Amino acid sequence: MRAALIDGKAIAARMRARVAQQAAALAGEGWTPSLVSISVGDTAAAELYVRNQQRSADSAGVGFEARNYPAETSLEQLTGILQGLNADPRVNGIIVQRPLPDHIPVKVLQKAIHPLKDVEGMHPASIGNIVYNDLALGPCTAVAAVEILKTLPLPLEGLTVTVIGHSEIVGKPIAFLLMGLGATVTVCHHMTRSVAMHSRASDAVFVAVGKPGLVTGEMLKPGAALIDIGINRVDTQEGGKTVGDADFESCAEVAGWITPVPGGVGPVTVATLMKNAVLATRMQMDHYAASYANTDV
Repeated sequence: MRAALIDGKAIAARMRARVAQQAAALAGEGWTPSLVSISVGDTAAAELYVRNQQRSADSAGVGFEARNYPAETSLEQLTGILQGLNADPRVNGIIVQRPLPDHIPVKVLQKAIHPLKDVEGMHPASIGNIVYNDLALGPCTAVAAVEILKTLPLPLEGLTVTVIGHSEIVGKPIAFLLMGLGATVTVCHHMTRSVAMHSRASDAVFVAVGKPGLVTGEMLKPGAALIDIGINRVDTQEGGKTVGDADFESCAEVAGWITPVPGGVGPVTVATLMKNAVLATRMQMDHYAASYANTDV
């Protein structure tokens, strides 16, 4: 039997419904969650992501403002902009869209965002907290991928998992998140001698490398879950299409569950961003309340 298709859009819709309830409760307390998106230079590559984030925010009751800055904007100017947003209580989350101009190192901007407003979960503090099993504001894509696995009828305790790809914001956080849930995790990368040896022995496989067709059906254990996080644009006779890192047809013949690309991890990632926005707002509300309580009036 072919693998069951994991409906990321349906999972995301359920998440947004819960987020909308939480956002409405916060708004009733005078704290409507609000996000600001920062784009620099040519925004064509990020426009689709911004539109998806805008739609998701609208359906979740989260405010969303997209700001575009010229390509010649300096790092110092952008850092100053972020510092202003950090200090603005009306802004609860900050998103830095990629790609950025070559003179703007994304890691510097991520570090400049206050951890309480790091809704993308990419500040070093946010990623580091995962080591301690503190999932306050985790990296959205990594959290989304793990959330998808949690919807399947697989016991996570003792589950054997292979993660292919060891990036700081996807592969490594996924491994730590899964270990925190009791899974036994192997992380493969470009120096791993036999990726297939590990993936064929696993109950679940995550892949996030950026190489279309990397994972094939012969690399999977029959009945395993395959969470494909890759997003690649490939040329076809019809002009082009978006695919993941897995060869979908061969993997679907072997896997028990598989995420499509698009429509799998992507929608859940955006919904996780909204979930983080609500959580960040709640954390900031509590922070300001505690600060006020400790201030002599």
